Amino acid sequence: MSLVEVTDLSISFGDVQAVRGLSFSLEAGGALGVVGESGSGKSASAYALLGLHRGTGAKVGGSVRVAGVDVQAAGDAELRGLRGAKAAMVFQDPLSSLDPYYAVGDQIAQVYRVHHRVSRRAARARAVQVLDRVGIPDAVRRSRSRPHEFSGGMRQRALIAMALACEPQLLIADEPTTALDVTVQAQILDLLHDLRRETGMGLLLVTHDVGVAAESVDDVLVMRAGLAVERGPVADVLGAPREPYTKALLAAVPRIAPQAAPRAPERGADDGEVLAEVEDVRHVFGRGGSALAAVDGVSLTVRRGETLGIVGESGSGKTTLGRMLVGLLEPTSGRIGRTARVQMVFQDPVSSLNPRRSVGESVADPLRARGERDEGVIRARVRDLLERVGLDPDQYHRYPHEFSGGQRQRVGIARALAAEPELIVCDEAVSALDVTTQAQVTALLAELQRELGLALVFIAHDLAVVRQVSDRVAVMRRGRIVEEGPVEQVYAEPRDPYTKQLLAAVPALDPALAAVRRAARKELAAA
Repeated sequence: MSLVEVTDLSISFGDVQAVRGLSFSLEAGGALGVVGESGSGKSASAYALLGLHRGTGAKVGGSVRVAGVDVQAAGDAELRGLRGAKAAMVFQDPLSSLDPYYAVGDQIAQVYRVHHRVSRRAARARAVQVLDRVGIPDAVRRSRSRPHEFSGGMRQRALIAMALACEPQLLIADEPTTALDVTVQAQILDLLHDLRRETGMGLLLVTHDVGVAAESVDDVLVMRAGLAVERGPVADVLGAPREPYTKALLAAVPRIAPQAAPRAPERGADDGEVLAEVEDVRHVFGRGGSALAAVDGVSLTVRRGETLGIVGESGSGKTTLGRMLVGLLEPTSGRIGRTARVQMVFQDPVSSLNPRRSVGESVADPLRARGERDEGVIRARVRDLLERVGLDPDQYHRYPHEFSGGQRQRVGIARALAAEPELIVCDEAVSALDVTTQAQVTALLAELQRELGLALVFIAHDLAVVRQVSDRVAVMRRGRIVEEGPVEQVYAEPRDPYTKQLLAAVPALDPALAAVRRAARKELAAA
């Protein structure tokens, strides 16, 4: 009997049919990647494996069997026995999945005691054991830490430890690396690979990142609009896709390899007008012994019409630098000279748009801030901006929650354009989007740049995206720029060991190459 057997699964939320007639199986010890765009039904399908739709109002049809349990027919007690003990789930956002008030070790111990009749001491010992197994240093001490004291990568490791506590037969990982930078992402994927090999557990990996699937699974299932589009061995599906949708999905994936088309020679020219100049800038958070130099002696220039990519891991100082460029933070020392109007597009359009105001009113804010009082002029300008970024002008009165992630990011771009900037700083503006939506937004930015002569500062932890959109790139580490130069040069011939490390961690679409890189990372870590 298969570890997972899904037959004719259908899931609907009111009038929305999220999943339609989906069937697949997963053998014990196997790894299946479920890939697709946002709204494809991949996460809804994964939740059905643990009966998580029960009591939500969702209508679920078809048959789902996991580790011998008929999920649809199971009672509440049987479902509780399935969750955690036989099958466990790692969610996308570890911060919202962990209780902020309790120590991480206590939370893992509590999960263990739900399924095993053991003492608190024994449960705590098990928590320390699994934290150590997933690579948390000094596991005894860190088990007493609360989630906010962990980095993003460590929180994700803690969630994996929690999932492993009861030695499940199946691990379901829903976008487990989406918010992580490339080196931490590589560590998590390597960890999942090693755990599979050591424990024999099955893995169902849900991801919109095709490269992540190539690094992690044996087979891949491509979903679109609730339907299975293509299924097969990962090397076959990614190497020679049969279906047009799979081909389009792969075509949208940004690559580290050189672009096929040459870049326009006028972009990023050394003699272009300087719009922003940063000279030996520092920004320090805190005082005394707790002071932290987030940016420490950075100098750079941004010229009209060019795109400067800034890459680095979480905590490298790139976002702090971006906020100083637009004037949201003042340098502790050094100088930033601007001869241009500057605006920012933020990472999370949900939190940067007021949920109680229509998108049209949010886009209109910069116009009113500049003194425009004629409501007719404002409305006409906003409609023009919405249309320019590819949205229906008649959506003026709709609210942010009525838009997809990619559409909300387009609203954020329209709002930035309302102030008629000459320089736009994009802070992780596409990091939360699936690859096709990501490609649409980056193409939109490039089109606007050509039409309006904008300069862009593109801040991201995704080196492949930066490679695709930038003329020059600056690599940041611990508040400093360790390497800077034309994008072709830095990516083809990196000088700094840190740049080489970042590039080596980027997921490869070729599973064979991914295996070689994984072995190289393991060898480097052991050295």
